[in-house]
Amino acid sequence: MKKSDSGGSSAPRAEELRKEIDHHSYRYHVLDDPEVADAEYDALMGELIALEEANPSLVVPESPTQRIGAPPSGLFDPVEHPTRMMSLDNCFSLEELLAWGARVEKGIGLPDSYVTELKMDGVAVNLVYRDGRLDTGATRGDGRTGEDITSNLKTIASIPLRLRGEPLTVLEVRGEVFMPLRDFAKVNEGLEERGERLFSNPRNAAAGSLRQKDPKVTSQRNLALIIHGVGRAEGVRFRTHSEALEAVRGWGLRTNSENRRLADLDEVYRFCSHWAEHRHDVDYEIDGIVTKVDSIAQQDELGFTSKAPRWAIAYKFPPEERTTHLNDIQVHIGRTGAATPFARLEPVFVGGVTVSTATLHNEDEVARKDVRIGDTVIVRRAGDVIPEVVGPVPSLRTGDERLFSMPKTCPSCGSDIVRPEGESVARCVGIDCPSQRIERIFHFAARGGMDIEGLGYQTIYALITKGFLEDPGDIYSLSKDQLLELEGFAEKSASNLSEGIEKSKKRPLANLLIALSIFHVGSAAAEELAAEAGSLERLQEMSYEDLVAMEGIGPVIAASAITFFSQERNIEVLDKLRRAGVNTKGERRDRSGPLEGQTFVLTGSLEHYSRQEAQAAIENRGGRVTSSVSKKTGYVVAGESPGSKLDKAESLGIEILDEAAFEELLGS
Repeated sequence: MKKSDSGGSSAPRAEELRKEIDHHSYRYHVLDDPEVADAEYDALMGELIALEEANPSLVVPESPTQRIGAPPSGLFDPVEHPTRMMSLDNCFSLEELLAWGARVEKGIGLPDSYVTELKMDGVAVNLVYRDGRLDTGATRGDGRTGEDITSNLKTIASIPLRLRGEPLTVLEVRGEVFMPLRDFAKVNEGLEERGERLFSNPRNAAAGSLRQKDPKVTSQRNLALIIHGVGRAEGVRFRTHSEALEAVRGWGLRTNSENRRLADLDEVYRFCSHWAEHRHDVDYEIDGIVTKVDSIAQQDELGFTSKAPRWAIAYKFPPEERTTHLNDIQVHIGRTGAATPFARLEPVFVGGVTVSTATLHNEDEVARKDVRIGDTVIVRRAGDVIPEVVGPVPSLRTGDERLFSMPKTCPSCGSDIVRPEGESVARCVGIDCPSQRIERIFHFAARGGMDIEGLGYQTIYALITKGFLEDPGDIYSLSKDQLLELEGFAEKSASNLSEGIEKSKKRPLANLLIALSIFHVGSAAAEELAAEAGSLERLQEMSYEDLVAMEGIGPVIAASAITFFSQERNIEVLDKLRRAGVNTKGERRDRSGPLEGQTFVLTGSLEHYSRQEAQAAIENRGGRVTSSVSKKTGYVVAGESPGSKLDKAESLGIEILDEAAFEELLGS
């Protein structure tokens, strides 16, 4: 095992990985416009997980390893899920699958059985039925709060508006909305005929269809839903996951007919291998197999990490590969000045879509793979828009291929491109680089930030070129007459953009903080800063000590915020926003409650609470739930079939509550 270096030499790489993962997560979950393949994203996340496991001091609350999903876009009203929606850990080989099985066996012994499900590449949704009628439907969002898309979901034929049989008071189910491949082809044909932008893949088509403001548009897209889990079910306790899915089918909801209940991991791996070979035998995209411990009691005993259940894992298929010609290597300048090389490819159909560009990450990666301009290259794709260049095919070289070298000057502004010693990323140092300006303003206006519909790349570029836009603060002084000067803008489009700009002034403070591109401040940190400070004005006045005292705000974020709010140019922009009437106020979080300061651990199965419901009951009263017992634990809540946590609690003299005592404590 690699010895920890206490985070010293690994800290810069961890910070770089967090920033890159946050960027790609935002583009995938919020913008529905990913830049990299699944395999590349998984590799980045795997590297960060390994770094943090080797150096626990590097773990910060805002790390993407500590969060679930992405924040809701703000396009629809927010809705809180009755129980939290978790993501899944991944594995990529038989060895990793068996390692997961060993961890499961260590926690609960040998599972009674497993359930395997095709991992559909669609959009995760949460449905809540009350007294048998569809009440709300929402996207996953950040796992706790999603977007209310009930009206659009009601247009999907496979979603019953009323359940069959005897209704439960509350039934919460999770599933995947997808677009069948045959319908995806028809939708793109129609878009092409009308001269509109095509969807890059079925998942993006499903996501775009669900986010239509007009449900009539959604109804024409022929979406479908398959249920893969039950969250909250009042009045019934299931013994197994397969039993829950059987009940769901009886209530009239669709489940996957390819699901299987298997005895051991050898059978599970054979199932995974079969579908890796036959993934195109179904009329929807799949990218792996989800395996779950079938017993609910055993699931409860295994519990969760901060982002995923320990009782389930996703086996990801090897990505598909094709070869094509690499016509050129060019450089893109991002909003932080990062100069990223990317490949211009001869268009190739791979993984279900035609692609023509691929990221090459950085100069070192190009050299490591020995990718040259003019090469025949292997392109790999696993469900994303821009694939990965795996490497060249040296045997097909003609001798005319050319080595790539990072340009000395920025293609956007002509300033020097500099690569600091010890860093893998080269950067444009131009203070007024148009490319960076466009990227920053685009980020400001994007859904995760101020959500200004209609303010895209081309419009921003045109406004900057005409001298109407220098920084985000100038957005709010744009006149309708200025917009009408832009090519392609008429009365209607100018009015729509003006209305979008005006509407954005009411966005929550957390979204404004995300939009400002403060280094290291992602969605989780922005929510924390907004909730604790309560206003932008107070945040600007806070000291480093004030910031690091906040839960989830570490030294790196605190230092970055202090630096940002001390820059004269940034203060000018903030003043512009304030004068324009942009919302700078937030609601301060109330952390009080009868269980404030108390830490709980849950073990075993409770009769009247699922694991997530018990956790929510504690947190709603100001308490905190952790997964392991320590001297700091205040109470251990023990249900039926408790595990080793109970033994440890008894050895430490920690107070143990049965379900009756737990309910009495909650009631008091």
